[in-house]
Amino acid sequence: MGPFEMVVGIVLIVTIGSIVRAKHGIRRDRSGGDYVVAADNAETKALQAEIRALKDRIQVLERIATDNNRAVTLDQEIEKLRDSSKI
Repeated sequence: MGPFEMVVGIVLIVTIGSIVRAKHGIRRDRSGGDYVVAADNAETKALQAEIRALKDRIQVLERIATDNNRAVTLDQEIEKLRDSSKI
């Protein structure tokens, strides 16, 4: 086996190894260690949906906090509820 054939063999082995790692979702971190990338499973999708819902709730809370007219109305409604519960 000559040097050219050896180089082609090494490149072929490395390429096949990279394809197998990519197919199984194995990546390397900066220190050179392997870690498995989480596949799109039900838990991941559920967490993403929960994050979207929380972001929507934060937007609503920010809108309530920054809208002066709405904040006054909200305060008045809360006071009405407090007054009605005392009766």
